[in-house]
Amino acid sequence: MNIIEVYDRFPTESDCIYYLEQVRWKGTPVCPYCESKNTTVLKDENRHHCNNCNTSFSVTVRTIFHKTKLPLQKWFLAISLILNAKKGIAARQLARDIKVNKDTAWYVNMRIRRAMVEQRDLLTGIVEMDETYIGGKPRKSEPGFSRGSGGQGRRDNKKPVVGMASRNGQIKARPVKNVKAYTLKRLVRENIDLDSSILITDQYRGYRMMNRLTDHYTVNHSYWYVDGFKHTNTIESFWALLKRGIVGQYHKVSVRHLPKYIDEFCYRHNHRDNDDLFDTTILNAVGGMQ
Repeated sequence: MNIIEVYDRFPTESDCIYYLEQVRWKGTPVCPYCESKNTTVLKDENRHHCNNCNTSFSVTVRTIFHKTKLPLQKWFLAISLILNAKKGIAARQLARDIKVNKDTAWYVNMRIRRAMVEQRDLLTGIVEMDETYIGGKPRKSEPGFSRGSGGQGRRDNKKPVVGMASRNGQIKARPVKNVKAYTLKRLVRENIDLDSSILITDQYRGYRMMNRLTDHYTVNHSYWYVDGFKHTNTIESFWALLKRGIVGQYHKVSVRHLPKYIDEFCYRHNHRDNDDLFDTTILNAVGGMQ
């Protein structure tokens, strides 16, 4: 879905509301407060009245659009722009594109990311696992500054992120407190089908005991990066995309909101072949938020 298609499909606010009602209720309104189907349409207000609990409601109640004062067409444009931006889109850029202030654009961006969170099945087949570190060099006035503290690799001022990529195209990633062996083992148990998977990692010491959980192979990056089927190029390519998005678009991401940004990149990657991604995201926005 591109911006031209958004204008063609949803030229008015009523068209947007009708579309949301079809996605959420399939034509039969349900009260979000008492779940009654005994409702009456309030045509002049694009709302419904519940005859059971005597309240009025719209299709946006308990969705990412709840209590919004922004036209739904701008929401749909924002969703389209975010889904089509491979490296993400900054709040200031989104503000210019849909003609809102930067604070509103940031709010819209974060709300849409809530619809980009999903529970995926366990990863199967050949699964690559790797860790990376998000963050930059601290200023001289900031705690933790020391000469040489902003280079690549593990630094106290960077946030560790662990990712797992199945060769069938699915990726899971999340920030973690540390990359010690017990943390990595817990992530493997929670995200990988141990009975039908082969795990491939580098030679970081935290992965040494993974062969106790499942079939495990390592890649020695000091000598080669590809040894037959043994490589971690898939997850490393994802790290490159994630980091270029953070550096090039967002410039700086707080630790508090880092999981939401990672979920956004995982969502786009996992649905990169989905031709109906806009509709899928809208379904998450109105169905998954109830």
